[in-house]
Amino acid sequence: MPTRKQSVPTAALGILMPILLIGLSLFIGRYDLAPGDILSILFQPGHWMSDPDRAIEYSLVHEIRLPRALLAFMVGGALSVSGGALQGLFRNPLVDSGMLGVSTGAGFGACLGIVLFQNAFMVYALAFCFGLLAVVLSYLAGRIYDTAPTVTLVLGGVVISSIFSALISFMKFVADPMEKLPTITFWLMGSLSRANFQEMFVALIPILLGVAGIMLVRWRINVLSLGEREARALGVDTRLCRILLIACTSVATAGAVCVSGTIGWIGLIIPHMVRLLVGNDNRVLLPLSLSFGGCFLILIDLIARSIADTEIPIGVLTALVGGPFFIVILKRTKGGGSW
Repeated sequence: MPTRKQSVPTAALGILMPILLIGLSLFIGRYDLAPGDILSILFQPGHWMSDPDRAIEYSLVHEIRLPRALLAFMVGGALSVSGGALQGLFRNPLVDSGMLGVSTGAGFGACLGIVLFQNAFMVYALAFCFGLLAVVLSYLAGRIYDTAPTVTLVLGGVVISSIFSALISFMKFVADPMEKLPTITFWLMGSLSRANFQEMFVALIPILLGVAGIMLVRWRINVLSLGEREARALGVDTRLCRILLIACTSVATAGAVCVSGTIGWIGLIIPHMVRLLVGNDNRVLLPLSLSFGGCFLILIDLIARSIADTEIPIGVLTALVGGPFFIVILKRTKGGGSW
């Protein structure tokens, strides 16, 4: 495990990287802006707002690039810290933030909102509610034997995810192929193309609540990772902690997914990358996972909107990165499910 001296540069990196990448994202895009103009827009907005000829540049920075970078950091951080918390809770390195069905539940809710309503707010609301509903159903399915061991919880998540995946397929089947079906398809692939401050504030409350709850009890994850008996012997109410952590990770993940669509792999690969740097201590691991996950999604978003004439869905790029990394994890764990 890294020493205190070794962890100081890593912590500094976790603080500086988001600031640098958010700043960098303002300078990158298809519409070229001089660095001096961008700095002037940021620090002298009144001058640009009063000039009709420069309204496009002002809107580009303040209404598109800045909220998109901030939303990318929030979504990536929420998915990453939720995945890291669940990996420690379940003592399984192959668990991610969508293991309990929150992503597929949110996907079905979004599909339902797209088919039934034209209002973006209803899409977000239904995605968030069905994401939480999927987690509740997974938890109930895992309590068949009046208990909630990690194995049955994971199996319950797999079952509920399969059911909601089938419902998503049904929604695709009944959707209008000319208007609604393309919207559903692009939503399920994940994107931040509609990012604005309104969407950011929609996601901000659940993400803040979920992440704050995880951070407050992150030291208990170290105890829970020792095992059920050991945690109880140390005086930890394992059932209450498990419910609290599942609730917090679900709220944070649902808040992220409802505005970004389905973005996989971040909750799996980023905690492992951070674990290689700082070890398994969740008191350090989870804050850095929050920072590194947000930075990772900012980078992926920059690539998605820069390397081609049309924007590439973020979920496609994260899968291309996560797939090979998953193979590396399987090789390291030799197919085992726990540390």
